[in-house]
Amino acid sequence: MEQSRTTLAERIAERRAGIGDPRALVGEMRRSILLVPVSGGGLWSARSGGVRWICGFTDEAALARFALRHGPGDRPMDYAALLGARIVDEVVPSLDEPGGLAVDIADEDGSMFFPPVTGIVPDGVAVDRGVRDEEGRRER
Repeated sequence: MEQSRTTLAERIAERRAGIGDPRALVGEMRRSILLVPVSGGGLWSARSGGVRWICGFTDEAALARFALRHGPGDRPMDYAALLGARIVDEVVPSLDEPGGLAVDIADEDGSMFFPPVTGIVPDGVAVDRGVRDEEGRRER
C-alpha cells in the first residue's frame, strides 16, 4: 500500500490553521520542488521589511495566479524548478543582504514566509545568529 505524502501546501494550511509541527513544515519546504519565476536572468524576488524574499510556488496553478497579478498576465512565465533546500542553503547565502523564501504569495490564505533565521537558513546568514538570552545561551 502506498503511503500518502503530505505536500508543502498542506503543511502550510495546517500551520495557518494553528496546528501541525513547525519543524515538519520546514522539513517539507526543504524536500519540496518549488517553481521560482525567472526574470532578467535571475530569480524573481521582492524586498520587504529589510529582507529580500525569493518567491517560490508549490505548483503551476499557484505560479499562474501570481503571473496574472504580477507578471506577464496570461502569457507563459519562465521559471526554474528548485529544491527548497537549495534555495535556503545556496541561493539565500549568495545574496548581499538578508534573504528568505516566500511561498505562494499570490494566495492570500495559502502563503507562507520562511525568514532568514536560524533553523531555516544557514547560521552564517541568519539575522538572529548573535542573539543571546540572559544566561548567554543562543536564543532560538
